[in-house]
Amino acid sequence: MKPNMGTADKVIRLIVAAIIAVLYFTGQISGTAAIILGIIAAAFLVTSLIGWCPSYVPFGISTRKSDKALR
Repeated sequence: MKPNMGTADKVIRLIVAAIIAVLYFTGQISGTAAIILGIIAAAFLVTSLIGWCPSYVPFGISTRKSDKALR
């Protein structure tokens, strides 16, 4: 698993996950919507922490700066 997520991508995902958590715990979302958004938030949290998104792989997407650009 080669990291394919840049810093901005990780931060945006963490913010979205936090917003979903706040909406859930304040009672703004419930039922099926809460379950679906909770799964999305969990996926965003995990992918941002490990720096790898499996849905980017089939499309060859990478938001991470290449090692060559850092030199």
